[in-house]
Amino acid sequence: MQDARRAAVVTGLGGWLPPRVLDNAELEQRLDTSDEWIRNRTGIRERHVVDPGLSTVDMAVEAGRCALRSAGSDVVDALVLATATPDYLCPASAPEVASRLGLGGVAAFDVNAVCSGFVYALATAAGLIAGGVAGRVLVVGSDAFTTLLDPDDRSTVPIFGDGAGAVVLRAGTADELGALGPFDLHSDGELTDLLVVPAGGAKQRRSADPRDHFLAMQGTAVFRQASARMAESSRVVLDRMGWSVGEVDRFVGHQANIRILNAVAKQLGLPPEGLVINVDRTGNTSAASIPLALTDACVAGSLHAGDRVLVSAFGAGLTWGSTALRWPDLPKVESPRVGE
Repeated sequence: MQDARRAAVVTGLGGWLPPRVLDNAELEQRLDTSDEWIRNRTGIRERHVVDPGLSTVDMAVEAGRCALRSAGSDVVDALVLATATPDYLCPASAPEVASRLGLGGVAAFDVNAVCSGFVYALATAAGLIAGGVAGRVLVVGSDAFTTLLDPDDRSTVPIFGDGAGAVVLRAGTADELGALGPFDLHSDGELTDLLVVPAGGAKQRRSADPRDHFLAMQGTAVFRQASARMAESSRVVLDRMGWSVGEVDRFVGHQANIRILNAVAKQLGLPPEGLVINVDRTGNTSAASIPLALTDACVAGSLHAGDRVLVSAFGAGLTWGSTALRWPDLPKVESPRVGE
């Protein structure tokens, strides 16, 4: 059970999606696929994608602004950016995000745990707060993941989308609504090749085969690992929180595809109505997935103050992790979709 020690408390939430919507009908025109196949395999009917000139930093700035407005203050002591698609290999993207948000000279750095990145970034920010290094932290997940895809690959293009989501954390006590509970984080580097962009890093800087610069994914193996690891990690967090599965009001899993979410829910014994799902309209947005799902759920009115919320993610690396909280009262949360 949680006690009244210093904790990180969610006090603001926001998200942002690129204006361009890519639906399954458009993919049917250029790939050997169909709307029916995509929906049956992934549950996705559309995703938002970046046009040329729109970057990870651009999206992070927009989501960060929304979260700061939600929190009612633009003052923070640090910014943690979760991303696997930084604007540059060097430097990190977080300092530019902080600068463009007018945050002054605050500490700002990137975390790369791919689709688990937001949970890892939350844990990092919670540690800064618990250790007294920061009183308020902006945590952003932003990925332009479609820039890593082979445009002719029918196995990856329908799955991924782009976007950004963010939360503001403040110092508080563990018995408050919004206080992040214990974290459970893991990795398995022996399975790096299940999800990898082979070229472009220090190991293989260039390749004569352009496909080496795109994401390679072993889908079946990833499905097995993701569903098993998220369920295992979720059980650990539930035990540390002192919650039974029946006490969970909402499960917010990484929005990879609907089959993985359903598989995790089945392994945990969670009812389908407890799942927060927006993958049908966003695709897999990597580190932005969880904050975007939370934002959509708040806007839709399906998250209420006091709800017991379980959060879990899985990503390349391999990495995975979970946390939990009782949802706070956030009266001001904007839609992440431009014009809504």
